[in-house]
Amino acid sequence: MAYTFFPEELFNTYPISFSDLPILEDAAIAGAIWLPSLHEESGGDFKRMKKTTSSGDLSDISVLTCGPSNSSVSSFSSSIPRSSSTASLSSGPQIRDRIKSYSQLYLDAEALAATIPAEDGGGERNADGMKLVQQLISCAEAVACRDRSHASLLLSELRANALVFGSAFQRVASCFVQGLADRLAMVQPLGTVGFVSPKMNIMDTASEKKEEALRLVYEICPYIQFGHFVANSAILEAFEGERLVHVVDLGMTLGLPHGHQWHNLIHSLARRQGPPPRLRITAVGLSTDKFRAIGDELEAYAVGLGVKLEFSVVHSNLENLNPKEIKTVPGETLVVNSILQLHCVVKESRGALNSVLQIIHELSPKVLVVVEQDSSHNGPFFLGRFMEALHYYSAIFDSLDAMLPKYDTKRAKMEQFYFAEEIKNIVSCEGPARVERHERVDQWRRRMSRAGFQPVALKMVGQAKQWLNSINAGEGYTTVEEKGCLVLGWKSKPIIAASCWKC
Repeated sequence: MAYTFFPEELFNTYPISFSDLPILEDAAIAGAIWLPSLHEESGGDFKRMKKTTSSGDLSDISVLTCGPSNSSVSSFSSSIPRSSSTASLSSGPQIRDRIKSYSQLYLDAEALAATIPAEDGGGERNADGMKLVQQLISCAEAVACRDRSHASLLLSELRANALVFGSAFQRVASCFVQGLADRLAMVQPLGTVGFVSPKMNIMDTASEKKEEALRLVYEICPYIQFGHFVANSAILEAFEGERLVHVVDLGMTLGLPHGHQWHNLIHSLARRQGPPPRLRITAVGLSTDKFRAIGDELEAYAVGLGVKLEFSVVHSNLENLNPKEIKTVPGETLVVNSILQLHCVVKESRGALNSVLQIIHELSPKVLVVVEQDSSHNGPFFLGRFMEALHYYSAIFDSLDAMLPKYDTKRAKMEQFYFAEEIKNIVSCEGPARVERHERVDQWRRRMSRAGFQPVALKMVGQAKQWLNSINAGEGYTTVEEKGCLVLGWKSKPIIAASCWKC
């Protein structure tokens, strides 16, 4: 395991006045700060480090930082409830470590993206970038503390510096600024955060711009395509030698037009030796009209390849799904497909997801395929989620830099109408309205195990690498098998994970 140590001269060259931030003053934090780069020295594939404390364990920053700026750890400890004091005290140094880490994150992203000789004023740009990091996190803390005046002042400064067509970090910062502004606007006089009516996923009320952005994300970024490739590989293996097969698709990949995943599956089934099996596809979700249009297109495509396809729609969100609505046929082989969907039913309590998993278990599928964002955006405390999301989406925006020119409007559409929607939901929403509750693959493994599912190992790293080369994804993407799951990452940062399960 290789580690990247922060050089001491970095902070001497570009000093950040952390006294301006509402963070506990602790002399013990002044030592060396390091951040693991999470990659093997011998290759580009990443390995996840074992974490001793997750972002979900970070205490509510308002407990620690809303007091006087010159307070010490000991002075806070007497006012923290016994049930949360241990987690709260342990998170103070971590928060400061992370602030310094994100300063380095900005420099790393800029250095990796810059392929032209440094222009005059490069050091000044780095200093401006570090200031942007400081302002962004300070604003998040002010919003967490419900300090309207300070947060509004910082938001004004951030809007001038977080540019939609700027560097990767400026662009991702612009999305987080939108989320912080929305969260601040929803803070009620009594201190609660308001919310709107819940939906199944962020695309249920999609505008034409959001739908176009989703299409661009699918065509340009490999993340959703990767999920489809792994899922179809597992489904085809489950269908081997079967004559009557049935796919229950939860959400139809956010209603992605044309049903790309099933076009590919139908094509693969038609190419097999012997007559192709009879295929049934059941779409589950609220976008009924959109699903039916996809179904009509798929049926016409299947006829042309000699595949008998029966397409049906169940109008229901996952939490209210009745297994009796899914029509099964005796003797058929059934699989359940969930692409970027199950995280939407992860709530503060585990009841909603457990109910959905129980329904799936009742269907007795031969295989359940789950593809989810591999990040921890469901912690109970706002600032912890904010920091995790900032790290995750910074990696995604950095990957977009490698694929598209700086002023490409396609990139702006993807960032502002797709990824920004996820970011704003994570940052600004609470309660039922917060549906982007992404979790790490380890957490999914525990949840699935508790629901009675057993893992089916996906041993196809070599195939995944060949697939990445075939679509010309470019340098920087890595695939790794982790305890039977397959994870796609960008420069050592896990982005999306695919897993397979059986009853």
